[in-house]
Amino acid sequence: MQKLALAFAAAVPALAFSTAARAECGSLTIASMNWQSAEVLASLDQFILNEGYGCDAEVTVGDTVPAITSLVEKGSPEIVPEGWVGLMPELFEKGLAEGKIVSVGKALSDGGVQGWFMPKFIQDEHPEIRTVADVLKHPELFPAPEDPSKGAIFTGPQGWGGNVITTQLAHAFGAEDHGFTLVDPGSAAGHDGAVARAYERHEGWVGYYWAPTALLGKYEMVKLDFGVPLDMAEWKRCTSVADCADPKPNSWPTDEVLTLVAKEFAETTDPAVIDYLKKRSWSNDTVNALMAWMTENQATGEDGAREFLKTHPEIWTQWVSPEAAETIKAAL
Repeated sequence: MQKLALAFAAAVPALAFSTAARAECGSLTIASMNWQSAEVLASLDQFILNEGYGCDAEVTVGDTVPAITSLVEKGSPEIVPEGWVGLMPELFEKGLAEGKIVSVGKALSDGGVQGWFMPKFIQDEHPEIRTVADVLKHPELFPAPEDPSKGAIFTGPQGWGGNVITTQLAHAFGAEDHGFTLVDPGSAAGHDGAVARAYERHEGWVGYYWAPTALLGKYEMVKLDFGVPLDMAEWKRCTSVADCADPKPNSWPTDEVLTLVAKEFAETTDPAVIDYLKKRSWSNDTVNALMAWMTENQATGEDGAREFLKTHPEIWTQWVSPEAAETIKAAL
């Protein structure tokens, strides 16, 4: 009986320590957005924080502007895993300046990517084609659906900024003078369908696309170099302005995609939680492949998070402590 009492007494401090450690993280909300990459990242953070660090994290679904607005004004959700801060630079800078939020790191290590893409098999067959100028020399390799005697540049879905910018860049580089016409696919589904048809038929395709996306995880595409340095002043003056009449050749900027945290939460939670968020960053190639798996399997963000944790321990174990890694593996 004395041994049992001693054993219980020895266990009590350990239990108390464990409870205290779990309380250090506490309850929090994580913002998931209404697109696949943000959904799976929010679910991944939830799983790792709950299973690895004893948090009580819940996911709330929203969109970029309202989520970051709420983070700045109310301190909740406590974590925005995938913040495309270029969509609201004034709000982002205001939150930083007022000490309401902190940026703990890059969600996407290589940033959000937009630009002009073409199938990799075209470059394999024509290795001299690497830039927009190279593409414009070969309209015959990118036949327009309505008039195969001309080349086609697909501008992207209607209403998207990519549509406007692609149109302006095509004018700036003199695409029509090189025998190209602009093709508006209408919807995002129509745009994806055009890529898929071209790829399945082994036909040339060139136009606006972006990453991370499931489609780039399924079809191997290469991003074209615009061959000129990025001029942000020109970008704001004309490249991104639909009714600007004199666009100049320009490049496409890489979007900063950051993980944002409420400053109060960052200062009061377990420091190991913030350390994890600082280290947690993945590439477009990794996310593209995961999203392709999710699309093919009609998987949820939670499904995608578990799939990633099961198949890529070489990546995520670099983000967490050895102790957290063991409890996360045990929970899968």
